[in-house]
Amino acid sequence: MKNTVSSTSPSGNPPAPAGQGSASFDRLLAIMAELREKCPWDREQTFASLRPQTIEETYELSEAVLQGDYDAICKELGDVLLHVVFYARMGEEEGHFTIDDVIAKLCEKLIFRHPHVFKETEVKDAAGVIRNWEQLKLKEKGGNKTVLSGVPASLPTLVKAYRIQDKARAVGFDWEVREQVWDKVAEEMDELKAELAAGTPDSVEDEFGDLLFSLVNAARLYKVNPDTALERTNRKFIRRFNYLEQQTIQKGRSLKDMTLDEMNAIWEEAKSIG
Repeated sequence: MKNTVSSTSPSGNPPAPAGQGSASFDRLLAIMAELREKCPWDREQTFASLRPQTIEETYELSEAVLQGDYDAICKELGDVLLHVVFYARMGEEEGHFTIDDVIAKLCEKLIFRHPHVFKETEVKDAAGVIRNWEQLKLKEKGGNKTVLSGVPASLPTLVKAYRIQDKARAVGFDWEVREQVWDKVAEEMDELKAELAAGTPDSVEDEFGDLLFSLVNAARLYKVNPDTALERTNRKFIRRFNYLEQQTIQKGRSLKDMTLDEMNAIWEEAKSIG
């Protein structure tokens, strides 16, 4: 959907879009309304029943982004948009809100949280934008009550750790020099080793969590997304293990019957390939 817009209107607020995409969007809304009326499956859906599928669609979009597959990204964006209008249609049917309410609230939020674009506030860089964003979220009506209340409880744990640390950083709770984080990583590693030697299962689990949390902090400070980094390693391991398995089958053998040295030799071959 393409819209031709100028940066701002004379009033300082963003202008309305030119409307090239409005016909397509209206068509989507009309299709959704008809599906809710005439399709037995669509008609019986609720907010709760749709939620797991929304999560799945979001992960499928994430997969397409990681693959750099723009055709797939386009398709998955459509699926995510379908869920947006699906929820909005159900909200309208139940008298809670409409798609116009959804869009209006989003526009108001974007304008409020970007005073450096639509008002007179000045920021030096992206870090300043993020600091302003978090402070404004605490001030806005109906916004987060505390700094960390905006982190969804249902986020995957690795993503949640990153978001917790990022929000704390936005209000100044962070290391002054990023290299200092390695002292914390070393400290947590020593504490984990001590618990492994003499601790209880619960204390070992606590220290593993602390070590992982400190490594996420290190990734954040060095501008590495830990979730993306771990997924790259997952894919790399799968690729190399599949090579190991394929080579073993070609030799007429089974992994269970091979020695670790034999497997390592093929693993090194896989590493040289990629």
